[in-house]
Amino acid sequence: MAAKRLFFLSILLSLVACTKDEPLLETEAGEKYSGGENFTTFDFSENAFGVQGRNLSREDENLFVAGNALFRTNWVTAPASVQSLDGLGPVFNAISCGSCHFKDGRAEPPLSPDEPLNGLLFRLSVTAPGQHGQTLGDPVYGLQLQDKAILGVRQEASVHVNYREISGTYADGSIYTLREPDYEFYDLRFGDFAADLHFSPRIAQQIPGLGLLENIPESNILALADEQDADGDGISGRPNYVWDKVKQSVALGRFGWKANQPHLRQQTADAFNGDIGITSSINPQDHLTDTQREALQDVPNGGEPELSDDQLDRVVRYLETLAVPGRRNVDDAQVLQGKAMFHQLQCATCHQPKMETAANGPIPALNNQTIYPYTDLLLHDMGPGLADNRPDFLASGTEWRTPPLWGIGLIATVNGHTTLLHDGRARNLEEAILWHGGEAEAAQKAFTQLAASEREALIRFLESL
Repeated sequence: MAAKRLFFLSILLSLVACTKDEPLLETEAGEKYSGGENFTTFDFSENAFGVQGRNLSREDENLFVAGNALFRTNWVTAPASVQSLDGLGPVFNAISCGSCHFKDGRAEPPLSPDEPLNGLLFRLSVTAPGQHGQTLGDPVYGLQLQDKAILGVRQEASVHVNYREISGTYADGSIYTLREPDYEFYDLRFGDFAADLHFSPRIAQQIPGLGLLENIPESNILALADEQDADGDGISGRPNYVWDKVKQSVALGRFGWKANQPHLRQQTADAFNGDIGITSSINPQDHLTDTQREALQDVPNGGEPELSDDQLDRVVRYLETLAVPGRRNVDDAQVLQGKAMFHQLQCATCHQPKMETAANGPIPALNNQTIYPYTDLLLHDMGPGLADNRPDFLASGTEWRTPPLWGIGLIATVNGHTTLLHDGRARNLEEAILWHGGEAEAAQKAFTQLAASEREALIRFLESL
């Protein structure tokens, strides 16, 4: 029996020996350290996404604790006795960072039309680009729809989320169903949207490992790009270049569903502004349009700016130093079989398993780490099924950044659900794979040709990440 098992595994390994990616199919002692030596946690409880990295300086440890507290603190309406935490809204999506990223994890979309949008928001834009190539918001509603408001103020609009079931069949005759979301906007306070409006639903993602991704050298990311598909494999990942508000220059995009943010400081400041309605030195003005500002001119603010640089520093350092859950069951035969399928289907072409962080980043503990994020941080065309038809800098309406897969198997433990993709339409890993199109269509079709045991093995591998 042992000999047969070894033979079986050797066949699986040979299936991917000729792919262009480094196979990484052997059991590597280091691969269970998803976040490297310093930023891997083996706490697999409901707190798995909120663990501090190792070997931090005393100052960084203190900033982590302070940032953690601020990340979870609810902002309140101004004026308030705690002046450092007032200025909420007046219209907003969330009252704290942690209300969307609950336990540092992933939000779940509404299951019925009447449920609130907690953790799901809608980006808005018109067709014409801005001065720096950025998207311009709806002239009345801005770049983001706010579905909540402080006492005495009406929210911008309400949204019903409905789902339509789509059926399909695997090659072995098994039936699967997918759900496609449909959004109904109603009670628009300021009248109709612009005629050329584009909107994009975005679900809050889990946040471990962001500092490691920020510390990957830009040259390493660009080396993975193949915009013209020079190798002819049908995969043509490309970088997004965006506007860096801090440096006032164009920079490589790394964060956000469309890689539209250059670094965590800007990502965090923009989230405070767009989601909570809090100003900062990066965004000194609130997110209101002229029409909204005129209507809400009597509403007091929490000072200028409402978020101090010191507070922003704490939250950013917290995000930078969160550890990543380690791999589980790395030696399990079914997991190894699924890993072979992952490479055979060329999933690893976009979801690059292995990366190295820089040697000279500003946080020493993040440097020289071998990590396994399963992303290339590049844009890929995912086809019409997942298209939001909303460009974002260089990203087209069908392109999305490859999301990291580390920690994906613990979302159910941390957040109590398994919904995935940018709008949460996929109810589990299987549905997420089946929604892949565009550059990933060949991989998706190959998945539907697998035997049930092979599909199960692939899912089991993903759950080990």
